[in-house]
Amino acid sequence: MGEGGHSGHRRVVAVTGASTGIGRAVVAYLVERGFTVYAGVRRAEDGDSLLAEAEARFGPSHGLRVLFLDVTDEDQVAAAAERVNAELDGGHFHGLVNNAGIATAGPMEFLRLDDLRRQLEVNVVGQVAVAQAFLPLVRERPGRLVFVGSISGLVSSRLLGAYAASKFALEAVADAFRRELAPHKVKVSVVEPGRIATPIWEKSLEEGLVRMDDMGPKAREYYGELVKDLAAGANFAAKHGTRPEAVARAVYRALSERRMRTRYFVGWDAHFINVLRRVLSDPVLDKVVNSSGR
Repeated sequence: MGEGGHSGHRRVVAVTGASTGIGRAVVAYLVERGFTVYAGVRRAEDGDSLLAEAEARFGPSHGLRVLFLDVTDEDQVAAAAERVNAELDGGHFHGLVNNAGIATAGPMEFLRLDDLRRQLEVNVVGQVAVAQAFLPLVRERPGRLVFVGSISGLVSSRLLGAYAASKFALEAVADAFRRELAPHKVKVSVVEPGRIATPIWEKSLEEGLVRMDDMGPKAREYYGELVKDLAAGANFAAKHGTRPEAVARAVYRALSERRMRTRYFVGWDAHFINVLRRVLSDPVLDKVVNSSGR
């Protein structure tokens, strides 16, 4: 893959989970606005696709670089930070966008603990690992840390408890980073999307259906109808959810605004749920969330 040369004086950012969906949209949005972007992918074909798209849209002098980065692989995480540092060449590291994540669907009653561990390893431990690796670069300017969370990190829902648990944990991680790094002038923010039209929901549903089959007849008896509701919700999100570009705009604001917010909500549903959780009792909120198909 031809990845270009040095970053020069441009603002440099790293984005994890850049292959599809939100991450891919963030990369394109930032490259278009003059950033040098190191896009973290796990597969060579995804990197080739990103580079081809960047050259087609922005020409051969685009600011996209590809990083092979599995956030659960400590060696890859360390190598990614070392490479970015080595290629700064007079530029400055402006920020890290921690976007990589998976969504594990299934009822908590029957969810395999290995699936839960994998969910937390990618969405929580992996985010901390990448932040720790890049923080020496972030501190130099100082720069910014942006975590891509979810409204599911504020309100959990049926069949997505494992995913919500990871996003709730990410909220705590981001809050801790923000408060610990404030004396050092490093700013930390969380972007909170609602339902976004990305492949993650269809993939989660497909894997969830396979997982349900493996859970046995009782799981299908108790939760079969609920899975149908989840399927309908996933299809709706894929077709009518907020576009990933809206999240990319929020990430850009988090990286660029002088007065960075601690949280940026994206999509009407994210704003709506954020308000409801503050004003409704738990029993009433349960009914609203269950009736909404979230």
